[in-house]
Amino acid sequence: MPNPESNQPGKPAGNRPHPLIPGFRVERVQTAGAEIHTAVGGSGPPLLLLHGNPLTHVSWHKVAPLLARSFTVVALDLRGYGDSSKPDGGEDHAAYSFRAMGEDNFSVMRQLGFDRFAVAGHDRGARVAFRMALDRPEAIMRMAALDIVPTLDLLSHVTMGWALESYHWFFMAQKAPFPETLICADLDYYIQYKLNKKGVGLSIFAPEAFAEYVRCTTPEQIHAVCEDYRATVSLDYAFDKADFEAGRKIRCPVFVLWGDNSHVGRHLKPMESWSRWSNDLRGAAVPTGHYPAEQRPDIVGPALHAFFSGSEPEMPGSRS
Repeated sequence: MPNPESNQPGKPAGNRPHPLIPGFRVERVQTAGAEIHTAVGGSGPPLLLLHGNPLTHVSWHKVAPLLARSFTVVALDLRGYGDSSKPDGGEDHAAYSFRAMGEDNFSVMRQLGFDRFAVAGHDRGARVAFRMALDRPEAIMRMAALDIVPTLDLLSHVTMGWALESYHWFFMAQKAPFPETLICADLDYYIQYKLNKKGVGLSIFAPEAFAEYVRCTTPEQIHAVCEDYRATVSLDYAFDKADFEAGRKIRCPVFVLWGDNSHVGRHLKPMESWSRWSNDLRGAAVPTGHYPAEQRPDIVGPALHAFFSGSEPEMPGSRS
């Protein structure tokens, strides 16, 4: 594979205005294992926003300004993604476990002056938030998860419908460099196919955000993302299984949102799955696909604002 720190187009310097999120500034924060590209804006209680695959922190650009009216919002690129560094995963891929990504996030927040904070995550970012809430419950005040069910529940009850829509879980987890070689044969085709979800399409993405996702889809990022999925099947599943068998649950209030037209809405039972991990749970389907914050920020933004402000969100649609 290519050098993971080479050829990152447009790798930004720190401490400058954010080009896509008004009122936010860009910083680069060094952690024990990575250099994390971070956007910070607003004032008030701290709120961390975590993106999914194949996105970056820019996926929050439609809701971050609203949240920044009441919170100090920190949106970052997970290690391996976007303009964050892409360290070697190691023989066991541990550098890309959700635990390792979570440790980056704790370090970033500490360096920004926050020992306790709330967190919202989408897709892979929600899995990182889940691990953070279990590993360090004293640090997480509230947690929101967008369009996932917990990893243990997901991989223990694989259905044909979910697997067909989520083929990349098992493809990207294959031994290097098999998936990397095939994906990198045509990166432009790959990113367009990956983001073009069934029944939703690409029109939900702002052109400037989509351009960022294309820019960041490099061979280095593809390798890091594959390491992320390899770590999931080799380590993260085992971490979750051990916690579940020990009876550990998330202690803070949890809010889950999922798209009624996403693979989660079509094939899974989010509230049933999350209830195994939380005794303080609320959630609802929203009329979106897999990218709720980009497709319906008018719903997702106010819902997250209400929840993180300590209120119970009033949601359209059904609860199930």
